[in-house]
Amino acid sequence: MTDPTPVPAADATPSPTADVVPPSIVQAGLRGLCPRCGKPTLFASWIRFADRCRACGLDFTQFNVGDGPAAFLTLILGTLVVAGAIMLELTLHPPLWLHMLIWIPVTLAGVVWSLRLAKGALMSAEYRNAAREGRIDPQVPADPLP
Repeated sequence: MTDPTPVPAADATPSPTADVVPPSIVQAGLRGLCPRCGKPTLFASWIRFADRCRACGLDFTQFNVGDGPAAFLTLILGTLVVAGAIMLELTLHPPLWLHMLIWIPVTLAGVVWSLRLAKGALMSAEYRNAAREGRIDPQVPADPLP
């Protein structure tokens, strides 16, 4: 959306988000796209967020993604890896070193990929829904106890 207020001629540079369609939550999570401008600037490293978008300047530190995705992903990915290891053991009976050769890389890749996906999607959802930390409004009177 564009701002309806007129821009003085000296400041007539277009806004970085003037005609940009924000990415969907899934796209932002899969590709690490900024939830405002859609550029792939969300992550500074594999799973660490950048401080701000290099394209539009959105401050990523204002969002509180935290460790929420990690808890769910531990349960989900752990279940899948253990189920796969048990099925492999019951069908082929491979030696322990082969289990380690298979499941350690699968687990590491799964954790990094799924954590990146979940953190990006959660950040995008927070941006879209304007989610912020809870605050108490001092002007609203508290309900009296019965």
